[in-house]
Amino acid sequence: MSTLRYRGYVGSVEVSVEDGLLHGRALGLRDMITFASETVEGLQREFEKSVDDYLAFCTELGKPPEKPLSGRLPFRTAPEHHRAIAAAAQQSGTSINAWMEKVLVEAATRQLHQ
Repeated sequence: MSTLRYRGYVGSVEVSVEDGLLHGRALGLRDMITFASETVEGLQREFEKSVDDYLAFCTELGKPPEKPLSGRLPFRTAPEHHRAIAAAAQQSGTSINAWMEKVLVEAATRQLHQ
């Protein structure tokens, strides 16, 4: 997936064959920031405009804007757990980070859809 970046926010890029548009949304937020354009250049402009509009709207409401998550997740564990995680990652043929992301996303998805 391609992404756009502006003022610390990250936006997705999706193609809609049905309407011939590029669509996107800001990632890592509960608040919804969406945008669309017919061109890549236009999509970046629309993303920036949508982020600026969102920030202005939050200011108008006196509400702090949601900050996007960084994608970094500090994690500490006991050495024996670290060893087991490393072994599981190696057995699956992936890095520890890739293995942990897969396992944690699966667990989060299950938890959120209970």
